[in-house]
Amino acid sequence: MHDRTSHDRDSDAPGRSGPLRLGMFGGTFDPPHVGHLVTAVNVRHALALDAVVLMVANVPWQKEGTRTITPALDRLAMVEAAVRDVDGLQAGRHEIDLGGPSFTADTLAVLGEEFPDAELFTIVGDDAAAGLPTWERSGDVVTRSRMVVVDRPGQAVELSGDVDWIHVEVPHLDVSSTDLRARIVDGRPLDYLVTAPVLRVIEERGLYREEANAHPAGAETLGAPE
Repeated sequence: MHDRTSHDRDSDAPGRSGPLRLGMFGGTFDPPHVGHLVTAVNVRHALALDAVVLMVANVPWQKEGTRTITPALDRLAMVEAAVRDVDGLQAGRHEIDLGGPSFTADTLAVLGEEFPDAELFTIVGDDAAAGLPTWERSGDVVTRSRMVVVDRPGQAVELSGDVDWIHVEVPHLDVSSTDLRARIVDGRPLDYLVTAPVLRVIEERGLYREEANAHPAGAETLGAPE
């Protein structure tokens, strides 16, 4: 297969007709920050997607056990606040409703049932793209969706030729959720790193304070376990 950039796509012009074009941008979002929003907005524009769903992982299997994960409903509330006034962005709770560890293959299967005629696009960063062979049922992910890898300006990532990647260049913002959590504990400002609505959710729910870190990873059990 070949490597496409966002500049040589077909039928992506504004005003096009055709099936729903839906982007799925999964993550822990702990917390969601401006880098996530910039990525989602720019990919939506570059590929003329009807919507991009920021899909909140229930139990992120690749991070489980490495640190305390904020409960899924709190992370969903932050994502809902982040996208509430952003055209074309939506918060997704499908993985929370599925319960158990979150796998992209399962999420795409659910989205395919919900939107049977839609074109699905899975949006990933370069690190996640390079690790695609380690994903659970990665073949299903590639079969059910087009893979979109986000590149930094001037730094196209070389990936396996077995996948028909779409590369989209987005502005690089060096914002880290790890650093943001540390900032809250240390009392340093988060202004302009996360949006004001997300800050309100963090403050109202007392997230990321030392006492809030008592929550075990994946403490919520919503739906049947995998």
